Amino acid sequence: MTAYASLAGHFGRIAAMSNAIGVLQWDSDAMMPKGAAGSRAESMALLRVLQHEMAVDPRIGDWLAEAEQDNRLDDWERANLREIRREWIAQTALPANLVEASSKAISACEMAWRQARADSDFAALLPYLTEVLKLEREIGAAKGAKLGLSTYDALLNDNEPGGRSAKIDELFDDLAAFLPDFIERAIAAQTRRSQPAALNGPFPVESQRQLGLKMMKALGYDFERGRLDVSTHPFCGGADNDVRITTRYDEADFTKALMGVIHETGHALYEQGRPAAYLNQPVSRARGMSLHESQSLLMEMQACRSHEFFMFAAPSMREAFGGSGPAWEPEALWRRYTKVERGFIRVEADEVTYPAHVILRYRLEKALIADEMSLAELPAAWNAGMKELLGIVPPNDRLGCLQDIHWPSGAWGYFPTYTLGAMTAAQLFEAACKAEPETLPRIARGDFAPLIAWLRANIHSQGSRYETDELLARATGRPLDANIFKAHLARRYLDAA
Repeated sequence: MTAYASLAGHFGRIAAMSNAIGVLQWDSDAMMPKGAAGSRAESMALLRVLQHEMAVDPRIGDWLAEAEQDNRLDDWERANLREIRREWIAQTALPANLVEASSKAISACEMAWRQARADSDFAALLPYLTEVLKLEREIGAAKGAKLGLSTYDALLNDNEPGGRSAKIDELFDDLAAFLPDFIERAIAAQTRRSQPAALNGPFPVESQRQLGLKMMKALGYDFERGRLDVSTHPFCGGADNDVRITTRYDEADFTKALMGVIHETGHALYEQGRPAAYLNQPVSRARGMSLHESQSLLMEMQACRSHEFFMFAAPSMREAFGGSGPAWEPEALWRRYTKVERGFIRVEADEVTYPAHVILRYRLEKALIADEMSLAELPAAWNAGMKELLGIVPPNDRLGCLQDIHWPSGAWGYFPTYTLGAMTAAQLFEAACKAEPETLPRIARGDFAPLIAWLRANIHSQGSRYETDELLARATGRPLDANIFKAHLARRYLDAA
C-alpha cells in the first residue's frame, strides 16, 4: 500500500467518525430530550477525543512526507495532501484533554443557552459561556503558536482557511462607513413607494412546512439524502449523504421560516453537490465558511428575493394560506421581502442591515478573545454597538446578545464569514447570470436548473481543490470585490425605487 493510500484510508475512517458526531449533534439540537443532555455530552466528548487521536496519529507525518514525493499523484490527490497536512498541523497543536474539556463545556453551554435565551437571562448563561471562552482562547493560542498566527486568526482560520482579521478589518471598516447613510437612503426610497397591504395570519405551521418543502424541491434539494426539522436556531448539519436542515416557525409571519428554509437549503445544496469521488476525504469538504455562507445567501438573498422568484412563488404562497387580494401579488410580496428595516434579530434582518449585525459580532468576539473586555460587559457592549451601527437598542438580552448559538457552541471566528459570504454571493450570482442569461427568466418559471448547474460546476464539485481566492477567481474572473455587493444593493434598493 502506498503512503497516499494509507492516508486516504486513515482519513476515510476519520470522516466516518465525523459523520457519527454530525448526526448526534443534529439530534442534540433538533430532537434530543433535555434529560439526555448529560449522557450525550459524555458520548460526544469521547467521540471527539477518539477522532482527535486518529487525527494526530504519529504515522500521518511519515505518510505525508513520503506521499508528497510521489510523482504519480494527480492534482486532486495533491490537493488532498495539502488539506490533510492543514488538518494534521491544526490537530497536533491540541492536547486530548483540551479537546475533551471543550466538547463537554460546549454541550453544557448549548443546553444552558436554550433556557437562558427563553428566559432572557444572560446571568444564567455567564458561567457556562465563561468556560467555553476560556477554552477557546486556549485552543486559539495553541493553534496560533503552531501556525504563527494570533489567537483570533487561528480560530478564524478554522472556519476560513487563509482568512486574516487584518483584511476583514479593512473590508468591514469600509462597510461600517458605507452602511449608515445607505440604510437611510434605502428606507427613504421605500417610503416614497406605496406600501403593500398587510398579510393577515395566522399562518399554520403545517402549511408553512409544506410550502417550505415545495420550495426546497424547486431549488433542487435531494430528499433521499436529507430532511427538514425544527430547532431553536436554524442550521444545516448531519453527515455525508445525510444533509439535514432545520427552521423555526412563527404563525404570525410565515416569511421568517420560509427564508430560513431557503437559506439552509443553499447550504445543503453545497453539501449535496460535493465531489462524490472524494467524499470521505478532506479535499471534498466545502472550501471554507465564506463560500458556504455565499451559497446560502445566494439562494436566500440573490435568487429568492428577486422579482422573478416571486413571479414563481406567489401562487404557491396564496395556495398555502388561502390568500387573495393585492397583498398576495408578486410585486407586493417582493416589496415585503425586500423591506429595509432596523431590527434586533440577525437571522431575520434584510440584506442591507444584515452586515451591521455581523460587524457588531465580529468586533465583540475579537475583543473577547483578546481579553480586552469581559463577558460580564457583553450585554452593555452589545447594546452600545447596536445603537452605533443601527440606531436601535434591544429591550432585553433575548433580542440582544443571547440570540445566537454560535458562541455557546464554540463557533468563535465564524461570524465574519456571513458578510464575506454576502459579498461573495453577489459576485457569484452576477457571474452565473452572465454565463447563463436564462438564469433569472427560468427562476420566474420555478426552474433553478441553470443556476444549480453553474454552481455545481464552479463551486460545489470543486470541494477544497483550490484555495478560496483562487476558486472565486476561477468562477468569476476576479478576486473578492466589495463594490459588486454595493452595486447590487444600490440596484435593488435605490434604483428600483
